[in-house]
Amino acid sequence: MNKKEELPTFVGVVYPEHTDHMGHMNVRQYVGMFDQATWVFFSRMGITSRYMRDTGIGMAAVSQHIEYKRELFPGDTIAIYTEPIKVTNSTSRFKHTMVCQEDNEVVATAELTAVHISRNAHKSRPFPHEIRAAFEDALAAATRSWTPA
Repeated sequence: MNKKEELPTFVGVVYPEHTDHMGHMNVRQYVGMFDQATWVFFSRMGITSRYMRDTGIGMAAVSQHIEYKRELFPGDTIAIYTEPIKVTNSTSRFKHTMVCQEDNEVVATAELTAVHISRNAHKSRPFPHEIRAAFEDALAAATRSWTPA
């Protein structure tokens, strides 16, 4: 299966205000786009804003590693695809793959680890069964590599 058959967790365009003094997209924009993809991914797993408001639960990022593969410029359109790598009792490790939609080339990746926490106690809490099951189902379905169409 190629990634184009999957729903992206983020789709966007690079605007001139996203660039730095060298004319390509600034690193802060990559982080922002990856962050938006993270919340869409969590929502698909059942960690919605309503769930977090109603339960007092949140997700805390504890690790993030980004690799920049190619520059992006104003007008470039991108899509981010997300797949889980590992799930434990209270943590999820996942990878975002950012792709330039014009040529399907991978332009950046981000690997993150997040912890399911009590927002009041600031301590980890186990995922509810249905959320853990959603992560495990996504993990079983993950293709783990970018395959251009």
